[in-house]
Amino acid sequence: MILNTGNRTDIPAFFSDWFFNRIQEGFVCVRNPYFPHQVTKYILDPQVIDIICFCTKNPKPMLSRLDLIKDYKQFWFVTITPYNQTIEPYVPNKNEIIRSFIELSKKIGSRCIGWRYDPIFLNDYYTIEYHLRIFEKMCQKLTGYTHQCVISFIDLYQKTKKNFKEVQEVNQKDQIYLCQKFVEIGKKYNIEIYTCHENEFLKTTGVHTSGCMNQQIIERALGHSLKLPKINEARQGCRCLLNNDIGVYNTCLHGCLYCYANYDRVTVLKNVKMHNKKSPFLIGDFQKRPILLKKQNRFLILIDNFPYFKGCAWR
Repeated sequence: MILNTGNRTDIPAFFSDWFFNRIQEGFVCVRNPYFPHQVTKYILDPQVIDIICFCTKNPKPMLSRLDLIKDYKQFWFVTITPYNQTIEPYVPNKNEIIRSFIELSKKIGSRCIGWRYDPIFLNDYYTIEYHLRIFEKMCQKLTGYTHQCVISFIDLYQKTKKNFKEVQEVNQKDQIYLCQKFVEIGKKYNIEIYTCHENEFLKTTGVHTSGCMNQQIIERALGHSLKLPKINEARQGCRCLLNNDIGVYNTCLHGCLYCYANYDRVTVLKNVKMHNKKSPFLIGDFQKRPILLKKQNRFLILIDNFPYFKGCAWR
């Protein structure tokens, strides 16, 4: 099984203590974000988990404790953008993130870490020229520590439009030009450019359009091939392996204006108050009675509520 941690929140940045507690306990519980009374229990065992995938803007809180997950294969995305704190209010200094990126790469290997430079938007300050200049500076610092950079152009999700009203989509002409230039720059530093669920017309620019976390990328990190069952696409046309995510929406504290996962700051702070690093859940805990709904391979899907089931048997 591929276990994801970063599609809904940033666990390494804000919930690393909880994550390592879950590793120690050997299981984690996750509510279905659309049917919160439905709970999935995942067994955390290297014999069950093929690879753990992380996506973060700040891996630093986990770096000193990576030995605790040394038995697990890992793939990391670290997002480093050119934006300042008016756009990303609580993201650490970018030079600090780059230093953490390099340290992480040295620990896990350059094939097990990718850089995300996304989402890309344009305005009077963040111009095409600005993006190209900062992108090359970052490539200079990251060369040799990764071989993959994922880019995407901003999508105007409802939450994004609510929190970042002035932002505009990037037109097709500018998308093509930026991709062409990113590919040219990337070649100088042995960094391949991938798009994240963008239009196929960008393929003519030389970017990889097969998905930012597809089977090939995961196999490269693992060092061997995978035989995968049929997996539902996270979004139409998306080939990435994004199932089995243990995060929770409306819990990321970075406060990025473009975020698709947070409704607003008030909701995030309210949810984070319910975080207990000793709970099987990232937010909240079990309630009253358990009802077994379904068993699938190595994990159970449950309807609320299970007080605590450390001794639960698995067959």
